[in-house]
Amino acid sequence: MYPFSFTKVSDTREALNAGQRGGRYIAGGTTLVDLMRETVERPDTLVDISDLPLREVTVTERGGLRIGALVRMTEAAAHPKVRALYPVISQALELSASAQLRNMATIGGNIMQRTRCTYFRDVSAACNKREPGSGCAARDGFNRTHAILGTSGDCVATHPSDVAVAFSALEASVHLLGPEGTERTVAFADFLLRPGSTPDREQALRRGELITSVEIPALPRPLRSGYLKVRDRQSYEFALTSAAVALHVRGGVIRGAKVAAGGVGTVPWKLPAVERRLIGERPSHTLWAEASKESADGARPLQHNGFKVELLKRTVERQLRIVGGTK
Repeated sequence: MYPFSFTKVSDTREALNAGQRGGRYIAGGTTLVDLMRETVERPDTLVDISDLPLREVTVTERGGLRIGALVRMTEAAAHPKVRALYPVISQALELSASAQLRNMATIGGNIMQRTRCTYFRDVSAACNKREPGSGCAARDGFNRTHAILGTSGDCVATHPSDVAVAFSALEASVHLLGPEGTERTVAFADFLLRPGSTPDREQALRRGELITSVEIPALPRPLRSGYLKVRDRQSYEFALTSAAVALHVRGGVIRGAKVAAGGVGTVPWKLPAVERRLIGERPSHTLWAEASKESADGARPLQHNGFKVELLKRTVERQLRIVGGTK
């Protein structure tokens, strides 16, 4: 490990000042500490923000939900309002990591976590995320778990978060607070960045900005939702594919559809073509099968992960059937 300084802050202003000076925010620390041990990350200063008042889950005036950045994953998953209004979030959280990690990790930290690409974490390998311009060893290496959507010539790593897939499907937004006390809100679809020409920049954060909460908008009721994760083993494993689905069905017709996929994209992958195919239709086995065919549009499989194209379609179809049912 490289030397670093550590400071614990007790209020937001103190945290923002430290962040503006280049300090890295840490709460649960379940990802950043690992990266520091592997010398992938070498921050000069860590700023412990775990005492900040960002631990509430509240219902918004319009009937949506706002989850504080420091709410633990376990707390968010078990919260009555989360379970009642958006079970897809609870399910995504409960299928993440281990119970021990969920007890420590926060919502803000979860969406900030970096890829689990083995080449990113191997400091001897070429990786544009870790060292821009060095190349991407995964493109010609063993890439079975890598992305087939949103890739570039510079990066093919997947985003690892499960709950981020649920947030993407539900079209959430991220609330940020800047060093000057300026608040701004970024749509979740714009918060996590595709690699493009700057794969080392993964979030739309400005220097010193602090995530304060994630807000899920009010959606028409009744709303059924759920999360399905397909992986190599039953627990403590990242997704090969996953699907977050929320459907608003009234009078036997699908009036609204929110669908996103995980494990296949460089960011959580929204599936607007699938959503369009569903709206205005009646639930049926045929509809789920036809709509799911749209889920892999634009996929660019690598040498070892071509199986993900078909697996993604089957994952989306299965979760549509689970959430939407059939007659």
